Amino acid sequence: MTAEYQRIKKLFTELCAQHEFSFPPDRKPLDAPSKQGVYIIRKNGIVLHVGRTLRGTGGLRQRLMNHLHGASSFTNEYLKGKGATLREKGYTYQFLVVEDTRLRALLEACAIGTLCPKHVGLGE
Repeated sequence: MTAEYQRIKKLFTELCAQHEFSFPPDRKPLDAPSKQGVYIIRKNGIVLHVGRTLRGTGGLRQRLMNHLHGASSFTNEYLKGKGATLREKGYTYQFLVVEDTRLRALLEACAIGTLCPKHVGLGE
């Protein structure tokens, strides 16, 4: 196994061990950094979506807010455009800051392949 593969496995373990946050009520702040990273959205423990930040300056906070406001393929396709659904009981998110673009992409791919989320944004 390569050192990069070992690094991704370690990051995946770290991601899955992160605290799960509930999405905040309306008009309350979202607890996430404005750094780049990978995140998991769950409902009652079931993985619904795995994503990563690409280049937005708002990082993880911005991307998770996009989901809350219906500005993502996940909310448009899986939640029928109703991002506010994420504020309901049982929906959680967790994240890991990963600054390196390649590691972020590989970690997202690893998490998707391992966790098999209900929504996989294929862009179709």
